[in-house]
Amino acid sequence: MDVLSELLDGVRARGALFQRTVMNRPWSLRFASGSPLTLATMLRGRAWIVPENGEPVPVGPGDIAILRGRAPYTVADDPATPPQTVITSADYCVRDADKNETAEDPDGSALLLSGAYTGRGEISERLLHALPDVTVLPDADCHRPLRDLVIEEIARDRPGQQAMRDRLLDLMLLSTLRTWFDQSEAHAPPWYRAMDDPAVSHALQLLHDDPAHPWTVASLAATSGVSRAALARRFTAQVGEPPMTYLASWRVDVAADLLRETDATVGSIARKVGYANTFALSVAFKRLRGITPTEHRAAAQAPSPGR
Repeated sequence: MDVLSELLDGVRARGALFQRTVMNRPWSLRFASGSPLTLATMLRGRAWIVPENGEPVPVGPGDIAILRGRAPYTVADDPATPPQTVITSADYCVRDADKNETAEDPDGSALLLSGAYTGRGEISERLLHALPDVTVLPDADCHRPLRDLVIEEIARDRPGQQAMRDRLLDLMLLSTLRTWFDQSEAHAPPWYRAMDDPAVSHALQLLHDDPAHPWTVASLAATSGVSRAALARRFTAQVGEPPMTYLASWRVDVAADLLRETDATVGSIARKVGYANTFALSVAFKRLRGITPTEHRAAAQAPSPGR
């Protein structure tokens, strides 16, 4: 399995929430659902996405935006328009999107469709870390039949609808990300850009497949068919950091997912990702993330804002 497939394989929506919102100018919505990942598309009209920290991002009709992180953000007709409504997870529609249109005029100037992941374990920490806060795929590059199917599905109530919505949200995310990675290599994660170098790609795959193995640059080079010096040079040039630095980060990313998704002890997780004991993992975790594994698990299990 390639690295991208490995990351996307863990995407599993469970109880995905959708909302369809009709608006007339001026309009501004503050989203505070606490979702780790949200997809949004303007079915009619244009909008600006204003993240908690960062510059406003324009979104045109049919564009698909992916918003990463639980921090609130604003979607508005203009970045200067103050929020008029705060959207929490309680405002999302699960069963009947038509009842959740927030404007009196169904033919309003703007129509926003958003779908949110809701729970623990649906999106891996590793995938989240690979994305910017806001990713926008232009309408011309989107998979329109899939988007149309999502629109059709949320507009009606049928048996098995929630399972259908979950899978459609997954497919929409996977399709959008794959296209964006292919077309935006300058902004894609370093490991994705490195896929054109066979030796570096092979070394990355080894690290991803077995992070617990006691890898060295020499052992990676031997299995990748190049010299130690060549691999170190090419890996650093392609990925942006040396192999062992990347491995340490990858081990912590894997540990972060296991801490969030399982009840395994910190010690067992440490051994599973290549650290001798709890202390060794805690030191690496604290250095790279600024918190301990226990603090990370507690934060992941805490109720999200707006829920």
